[in-house]
Amino acid sequence: MRACLRILATAVLAIASAGVVAALPPVGKPAPDFAAKSDSGRNVRLSELRGQVVLIKFWASWCSPCRQELPLLSKIYTQYRGAGFALLAVNVDDNRKDAESMLKRLDLKFPTLFDGNKKVAKLYGVDTMPATLVIDRDGRVRYVHRGYYDGYERKYEQQVRELLKE
Repeated sequence: MRACLRILATAVLAIASAGVVAALPPVGKPAPDFAAKSDSGRNVRLSELRGQVVLIKFWASWCSPCRQELPLLSKIYTQYRGAGFALLAVNVDDNRKDAESMLKRLDLKFPTLFDGNKKVAKLYGVDTMPATLVIDRDGRVRYVHRGYYDGYERKYEQQVRELLKE
């Protein structure tokens, strides 16, 4: 029994020290730059949105909270995009067709980026679905949200409004 516990403890430490246990970027730190192809076919680079408040939403078609939340985010995007707000929905589905099918049903107004190889999700240490980050005009992470609960969209809108005023 002790030998098994020792092996288990060694494995846990090895995984943690290897950096496998990742977390979303800490609040106050610069958001890691990335580029990904959007549903319109063009490449979008986060750093090109500097000067705007950006909400990054990691989502997947198999995520039921994502299906509930994405249409609510579309309303926020439509309301604030003219005021310096951008929304990037980063899809992590292995099969892009699953994401495209869901996008067709939802009729979203904001750009969706495809991250089938999970490079952006890994860069950001996404550890839950959905995951949301709100980034200020200077490119710093200001808010991080894991998962989704009814009413989160009101928090996002409040945070976006606050950052747009700064």
